[in-house]
Amino acid sequence: MKTYWLAALAAFGTLAAGGAAAGEDKWGAHLDLEGKAGTKRNLGEADLFLPVAQDDRTLLFADLRTRLDDEGSREGNFGLGIRRMLESGWNLGGYGFLDRRRSTYSNYFNQMTVGAEALSLDWDFRVNGYVPVGRTSYQEDSLSTAEISGAGVIFRGGEERSLGGFDAEIGWRIPIFADDADRQVRVYAGGYRFADEGIPMVAGPRGRAEMVFDEVPGLWEGSRLALGAELQNDDPRGTQGFLSARLRIPLQAGAKPSRLTPMERRMADPIVRDIDVVAQAGAFGAAETATTTGGNAISVVSSATTTGADLPAAITAAGANSTVILSGSFSPTATTTLQTGQTVMGGGSLTVRSPSGRTATLTLSSATVSTTIAAAGAATTTPGFMMATDSTLTGLTISFSRSAGNGAYGVYATNISGATISNNTITGTETGANTGAGVVIGDGSSNITVSNNTITGTTGAGANAFALGVVNAGGGAAATVTGNTLSASGGSTNNYFLFSNNGTFNTGSTGNVKGSGTCSSAGTTGNASFTDGSTCP
Repeated sequence: MKTYWLAALAAFGTLAAGGAAAGEDKWGAHLDLEGKAGTKRNLGEADLFLPVAQDDRTLLFADLRTRLDDEGSREGNFGLGIRRMLESGWNLGGYGFLDRRRSTYSNYFNQMTVGAEALSLDWDFRVNGYVPVGRTSYQEDSLSTAEISGAGVIFRGGEERSLGGFDAEIGWRIPIFADDADRQVRVYAGGYRFADEGIPMVAGPRGRAEMVFDEVPGLWEGSRLALGAELQNDDPRGTQGFLSARLRIPLQAGAKPSRLTPMERRMADPIVRDIDVVAQAGAFGAAETATTTGGNAISVVSSATTTGADLPAAITAAGANSTVILSGSFSPTATTTLQTGQTVMGGGSLTVRSPSGRTATLTLSSATVSTTIAAAGAATTTPGFMMATDSTLTGLTISFSRSAGNGAYGVYATNISGATISNNTITGTETGANTGAGVVIGDGSSNITVSNNTITGTTGAGANAFALGVVNAGGGAAATVTGNTLSASGGSTNNYFLFSNNGTFNTGSTGNVKGSGTCSSAGTTGNASFTDGSTCP
């Protein structure tokens, strides 16, 4: 496109110079160069004005423009216009353009622009209409969104669309200078409206002021300098302001615009229209129910509609291989048991998929689950969360407490394979005389990953407390333990930040952080390393 524009400008410049050699025409070709410094973007424009046919009162002309901004957008406008001077003192004009824009997202949009104007010494009236043609919408996956809605997740696809609409303005010459002076100041007030179904309307007021010098000391004859300021506001784009400078370069020899009457000079005024094809980008797609990228259902359980006592049943009802998002704070009075292949999550991010296969990232806030269970039998080990094969627990603040039993565990995995416990804050507290632990990987549990958690084990009157235990009395317990902060306190005999009994620490168990407590192990395979350079065992 850039090569095309250079060739077009060169060709039309040659035609303009050749056609003006006879010196018979009242209006000659010129090139306007404009820079606009804006509050949100900066623009540059080259505008070639080329008379095609004319007599003393009528001018048929071509108008070719190219424009760019500092956000990667490019545009070209190809137009034809006609103006006629009336004996009443008004110049009437009409024009049509074909516009082509490459947007910031590298999408191409086309539109037709038609406009009309009435200009006098003191007043200006303009109106333009903009009609998109060809392809008007492109998918933009980076703009897709996902959000929680009720008990599910809603996906809306990102799009960029061009909008049709119109604008209009009224201008008035401030009588600072004589009406035939070679400098004038004009102010303008108007507005615009662009719309398409399902997109916030782009509509609002626009005001501008302009001072034009038809004779500029030190510049060639036929030059013109225009200084301007512009302000507009609409809801989607906010308030935008511009300061502009526009310099005219005549393209024919012997140009004498200062010898023209004021209304004759106005016959070559720039056409005023919207500066580019109006396009909006956002999540404008229809609402669709999202699933995980693997196609599994997503359920949202909110504390606003689900009591703490009902949480374990809600997790069970969601079923195997589902993803459950917890929202809010819950206070169950029983163990919450995950299902096979199930993910239960609070904070973090989740990539979801629309039925059409497009994806978006859902960002979540952490949820809190505070489970309290009354005294249980001395032989009973009771956890707050019980893991299942291939299950995941992530992004939660978990606290679990009880007053009696064989052990109070915040999260427990036993006789399963392939579970993940990550990015949680977990506290297990035994308020009675038994063991309190944060996370326990028990007999027969393999391929377990415990990563990036803050884990604490406490006990009231018990002998032992530990943050993370890999306990293998019956055989098979193995885990990868990485990036966790581990602390234990309250034990009358022992406080272990890491406890292992014939367990296995897989390769990659690194980057853990010691809190309070010590390390204890017996018959353990491998070790977990810490940021201070130590290992356990």
